[in-house]
Amino acid sequence: EPLFYDKLAASLAPEIYGHDDVKKALLLLLVGGVDRNTQGMKIRGSLNICLMGDPGVAKSQLLSYIDRIAPRCQYTTGRGSTGVGLTAAVMKDPITGEMILEGGALVLADKGICCIDEFDKMNESDRTAIHEVMEQQTISIAKAGILTTLNARVSILAAANPAYGRYNVKKSVEQNIQLPAALLSRFDLLWLIRDKPDANADLRLAQHITYVHQHNTHPPREVEPLDPDLMKRYIATCKLKDPIIPESLTEYIVYTYVELRKEAREDPRNATFTSARNLLAVLRLSTALARLRFADVVEREDIDEANRLMEMSKFSLVDDETTARRTRPVDLIYSIIRDLQKGGTVVKYDDARQRCIAKGFNQEQYDECIDEYERLNIWHLNAARTRITFIQ
Repeated sequence: EPLFYDKLAASLAPEIYGHDDVKKALLLLLVGGVDRNTQGMKIRGSLNICLMGDPGVAKSQLLSYIDRIAPRCQYTTGRGSTGVGLTAAVMKDPITGEMILEGGALVLADKGICCIDEFDKMNESDRTAIHEVMEQQTISIAKAGILTTLNARVSILAAANPAYGRYNVKKSVEQNIQLPAALLSRFDLLWLIRDKPDANADLRLAQHITYVHQHNTHPPREVEPLDPDLMKRYIATCKLKDPIIPESLTEYIVYTYVELRKEAREDPRNATFTSARNLLAVLRLSTALARLRFADVVEREDIDEANRLMEMSKFSLVDDETTARRTRPVDLIYSIIRDLQKGGTVVKYDDARQRCIAKGFNQEQYDECIDEYERLNIWHLNAARTRITFIQ
């Protein structure tokens, strides 16, 4: 089907209204990327996602749905978990009297997902136990004469509330969530879900909630969501594929990462630290997208969608209401196309379109920008719609 990606994402928790991009990210979390083992060095393929934001935006409901649909999953809360309970505990065998290891939630969720709710309520000493798991995918134990390393190839899905009431966009992510930067950088995607007052959105949300409460099912839609059992089988089949990234896409991936670093350096409002982990996150997301199509090779559209999800997650962290009101999508698209000009007069239509889609804009907004600035005699689009020529 042409819109199977959107249909699969809409099939995740259809009783929860909205959050389309968040559901797409959670779908890729269920599928996962491809592990890479090269001469003793391991690059993880599992994705880590953190959902943060205002109370009452269905973060915990999304986590519980992922817990039900994932083939292997462990659900825990921050206040009800300790570092030992997450990793491993050394206990005395009641029969033999020998010291034995009991695996914690992260070990039991090996090759699966570990959902941690109220992530911000965890004690700092307990939270440091997750650092090694999130990057090296192992748990090192040196207790009571037992020295060993346990596998914890697990994807972590965490939900965190703001430190004081509602989220304050004028403060950084660390100030709002009060999590260390070393931990935040290990998350591939940081989604901020805000509860913004909007008359139309509030009306649709209220109608959706009342319908679900009355009928115990989601409202009728244009595209009927898939059955959860079918989703489980589809995800299990996707995991059998190991797509590769072709040599032809290497230069494009490197270019997009360099541009991402440049923007992060120049933008003072950037709330997250951009590092090589972001590049690996794009590779993981793109391989997960290829798995969804049962493809053996990653395509350029997968890279663009991965970049779009990264941009949307970062945009949610710095989305100031006054900035959003002041800047239209059309004007932002124009600045992107103007940057591609680079002193020349001609920009390829397809190159500009792919760059804008990778930045989180859609085809309709791109066409609107082209038409509006053509009417203003800023540029001219040829009849074949292949070249944008700036008028001097």
